[in-house]
Amino acid sequence: MRFSAAILALLGNGVITFGQAIAPPDADGRYTIKAKGIKAQFIPYGATLTNLFVKDKNGKDVDVVLGYDNTSYYPVDPGHPVLNAIPGRYVNRIGGANYTIDGRVFQTEKNDGANTLHSGTNNWSFRFWDVSAFTHDSITFSILDKSNSSQGMPGDVRASVTYSVGDGGVWNICMEAASPQAKTPLMLTQHTYFNLDAYRGPARIWNHTLHLPYSRRYLENDDGALPTGRILAAEPGSINDFASRPGLQLGHSSGSPQFPGNCGAGGACEGYNGFWLVDGAPRGAVVATLASSFSGVKAELRTDQLGLQVYTCNWFDGTSSLKSTQGTASVKTVGRSSCIAIEAHDYVDGINHPQWNRTEAQITGPGEKYTWEASWTFSRLTKW
Repeated sequence: MRFSAAILALLGNGVITFGQAIAPPDADGRYTIKAKGIKAQFIPYGATLTNLFVKDKNGKDVDVVLGYDNTSYYPVDPGHPVLNAIPGRYVNRIGGANYTIDGRVFQTEKNDGANTLHSGTNNWSFRFWDVSAFTHDSITFSILDKSNSSQGMPGDVRASVTYSVGDGGVWNICMEAASPQAKTPLMLTQHTYFNLDAYRGPARIWNHTLHLPYSRRYLENDDGALPTGRILAAEPGSINDFASRPGLQLGHSSGSPQFPGNCGAGGACEGYNGFWLVDGAPRGAVVATLASSFSGVKAELRTDQLGLQVYTCNWFDGTSSLKSTQGTASVKTVGRSSCIAIEAHDYVDGINHPQWNRTEAQITGPGEKYTWEASWTFSRLTKW
């Protein structure tokens, strides 16, 4: 891993101890971990983050992620937007709903047009995970994904995710997975949706700023957000440029004729739903900075992954309710383009694009271990 030592140092006193009784959740089914300046709450369904409280510019707690007050709604939500969960065993899209390992073609479920999204409609974000360990500042969830549970995915997979928090507003995520019986696709992510204003600011996310200092290239997509195989340059000043200068608003190109349709769907998707490559980032470097001058919250992402899927919530339609920790008297639902997901993982559909040389990294087999790490640090902007 590229910054394992840093992650371990941030775990503080939250030592994970297996084999001991696990403390029960609260009355709403949530497990809470906290440290100075941060509190995070989780449920076993999807290994889901339900609430994330950090400090705003006035030193007040603000809940910066989407979710539901009623935790029993997560499993029955018909829209299932993968709210802050762990999908898998292979995230994002599989083109044509098929892939090949050692000459054998595997067919996967078509749940995104002609393609597969997040491994289908029984992916890990639809499953109840086990709580393996729980302390005041860390929690570990684990799952056994049997080979007959995921259509077209061979071999049993055991996986775990450890969430921990540290003083100074640090949230760490570490994942491990193994497929001891057979080679199988493995590519994971943590799928959290952010609104750093807790829906008390502008109606859309375009006021937030995004800086991707190591992302001067991105994958060209077709109209269904599937990579074509081409890697394009994010030219300075272009609609997909978030590298050339910090402090660039997500809506910096909202007046451009390219903005409607920039994320496909025949022009129906405005904003962003694409994959930016992370090129040449030093170990432990901040690869993404999301911030809002309204709340004064800044979020910095470090990861060992080679790219970031950025999605600005085009398909939310105002029917999902906000939590009681968010919104105002007049804002009570999740509107279109009102949030952002920044998902760290390997190249989208890399198992079907050998020219990228990512196939071997995205297939895990006997004797191998898949690992994934990321860390978010939340602080206050020094000026706004």
